[in-house]
Amino acid sequence: MDYWYDPLDANESILSFGDITGKVQAISFTTALISLFERPASACEDGDATATMIINWAELLSGYHKCCLLLEHKLHHRDWVRQVTYNASLDAIISSTTSNINTMVLAWREKSKKHLKMTSFNIVQGIHAFDYHSQLNLIATAGINNKVCLWNPYVASKPVGVLWGHSASVIAVQFFADRKQLFSFSKDKVLRLWDIQHQLSIQRIACSFPKSQDFRCLFHFDEAHGRLFISFNNQLALLEMKSEAGKRVKSHEKAVTCVLYASILKQVISSDIGSTVSFWMIDTGQKIKQFTGCHGNAEISTMALDANETRLLTGSTDGNVKVWDFNGYCHHTLNIGQEGAVDISQILVLKKTILVIGWERAITVFRSQSFNQFFIHPEEWKGGVQHYDDILCAAFLPPQTLVTGSYDGEIVVWNNSTENAHCVLHPDYQRLLKSKLELPMSVSAGRGSSTTPRADQATLEVRSSEIDTEGGNAVLRLCFLEARKDTAATGGANLVSCGGSGYVRFWDTIKKELLAEFLAHSGVGSIIMSTDKLNQYLVTGDINGWLKIWNIEEYCLDSIKSKVTQPPTLIRSFQPHEDRISSLEMCELGGRLLIISSSADCSISLSDICSASIWIFGQAKHWQIENGVSLPKRNANFVENEIQEECVRAMPIFSKEESCLDAAEHSPLGEKSKEDLIYNVIPSEDIHLDMNYKERTVHKKKTHKLYNAEVIQKSSSAFRLLSIRALKKLPEVNKPAFLLDPERYFREEPEEECPPIPEPPSLSDTLKAVFVEKNLFPKEILDRERRAKQLCQETSSEAKTKRNKKQL
Repeated sequence: MDYWYDPLDANESILSFGDITGKVQAISFTTALISLFERPASACEDGDATATMIINWAELLSGYHKCCLLLEHKLHHRDWVRQVTYNASLDAIISSTTSNINTMVLAWREKSKKHLKMTSFNIVQGIHAFDYHSQLNLIATAGINNKVCLWNPYVASKPVGVLWGHSASVIAVQFFADRKQLFSFSKDKVLRLWDIQHQLSIQRIACSFPKSQDFRCLFHFDEAHGRLFISFNNQLALLEMKSEAGKRVKSHEKAVTCVLYASILKQVISSDIGSTVSFWMIDTGQKIKQFTGCHGNAEISTMALDANETRLLTGSTDGNVKVWDFNGYCHHTLNIGQEGAVDISQILVLKKTILVIGWERAITVFRSQSFNQFFIHPEEWKGGVQHYDDILCAAFLPPQTLVTGSYDGEIVVWNNSTENAHCVLHPDYQRLLKSKLELPMSVSAGRGSSTTPRADQATLEVRSSEIDTEGGNAVLRLCFLEARKDTAATGGANLVSCGGSGYVRFWDTIKKELLAEFLAHSGVGSIIMSTDKLNQYLVTGDINGWLKIWNIEEYCLDSIKSKVTQPPTLIRSFQPHEDRISSLEMCELGGRLLIISSSADCSISLSDICSASIWIFGQAKHWQIENGVSLPKRNANFVENEIQEECVRAMPIFSKEESCLDAAEHSPLGEKSKEDLIYNVIPSEDIHLDMNYKERTVHKKKTHKLYNAEVIQKSSSAFRLLSIRALKKLPEVNKPAFLLDPERYFREEPEEECPPIPEPPSLSDTLKAVFVEKNLFPKEILDRERRAKQLCQETSSEAKTKRNKKQL
């Protein structure tokens, strides 16, 4: 329900309301200050001004009341009207529902004021609320699909802007008119303040609200006093504005979506929603190059590197995956075959295929034999569709195990060679795979489908009929624990998953069991994770910008009868970001484990497991990481294994995950190789850490040194005759003079006063002779001019003589 009145003439007012059957009605009053309705004769005779008047709706329809006019429409087709209001700037009644058809309707009043002209907006999954800004002429909608869309009221085809950042359904929006900003509030109790002009989130609040799970929310911003009121059932929260905080360091101009680490070049690669890709030196934090407009104006949602780290793949919401070299040249464009915006969540590069997932229930596959063309189209995945909801992530374990996780919490285990599915894992139930006869012809239903899939009758447990609409079990990340070589014999966990509700789960894919689950981040919704190559540490990040480091070296190594709920040892918890962490990477540099994280707050941070320091890429002061001359010593017992690992790492292949399969096949994306630079990180302030990590660091330093300082006797057959001798110590290089005395070479010289410009001499002083026509033109032209004048005079004189003779 909504009531509007004209501030210049309060007699003009409109009462609008909508009901659960989809009907929108409005009563337009013309004499509101005098009387809303015609007073009955009995009320006039009694003279009681306080008597209650009962208005029959049939009287309004009949037109008995002359001082008001009834308007209505039924364009919402029996959908519950969630909000309705009349806007004087548009002279229209705006209403909305949670349906994706006729989601928002603008009923424009005609000149006669008795008829309505309709404009409908179809918004995917519907909206909870809306607000209109008269100066900007924009309508903001609170989408159930976690997006805040900005619409031109005269353009219903597509929004003029989309604000990304919420991790749950948006339930309220309201403009801050004077500052041209927008408030939005989501179901996970996250409040955001947006800059409309730049379409950026400039503030996020998530910790000041009651902890009730189910609540009815009312939202109001008192712009005059800078106070925001939010109701939670029987509680009212008040937020008061304060002075603006100082500017924070930004790595990108817009929210960062993905971050990668190129170990060969020792560079960090990042992307943002503005379609920009940046390259950073990890040893200093300095930006070395940047590619803009990689996908036009479309957002880059994810990236991946090939095995040789010479090709970069970027996936965008425009439905394309592009293959780049590090000079910014695009070699291939992979078209996933979808019209309109899509949400590519992951690109998985394997030896012979590239898998792209995120927007539907099927796996989109590109095969290596098609990479002789620029535009490449997907091929059919032989295993068909086994998921009931959109696939969000995937992981691969050599030689042929592939797993995919979906929005409803299911994990499907595949054989990558045959592309057939083996089993389905879920924390609450198990089910059998679909047969080929049961595979659907269409795969576009996804999350928006209204039909609920029926579980197989032969399932071990009955699948819950309740649909997970909020993604509490959504699988956002999958990681295989490749360093655990004996899991097949011991029955330990070899797969880790995380996602909705902040839980981390450890699985045994061989026995198809859930071994452990624990709550890593409580009350924050979805989380992401990453692990190091030795699978000793697990890093998790949440939507509030917090990171947690867990020691999983001894966690779930053996098979157990009952599910473990006790979390592993928590080493450290800190907050490097102010907003949602969008991507995580772990890398080893100089014997230390580093954590690279990107966030929606436009920053990329670098932190260390054993240090409290946090560096931001793009900060004014660069950090110090120096080049090392030699690697630390190595233990002789591990020399042969390390050489074999180095040989495998040097093979030109297509996939890091399938490095043990076929060394003869080359990558279709590129075959360049670069020498590894060896770095030694200057240690920062140490904090308390588990003793095993310190022992391992000392052990690595001992084993590395032997690898370079002594001749290796044991080796693989391919390198028996190769001897690796100690490196000669390089002479000390003198620093150039401009580094020793930069003040002398780079100081700014004082500006010297320019001498006054003398005035030019007058024309009379410089003129040497009087102007003569002969000095200006050549002699030939002057002679021709003189002869022409003589000829003209002779002819004129002859003509005069003839006329005189005739007169005589």
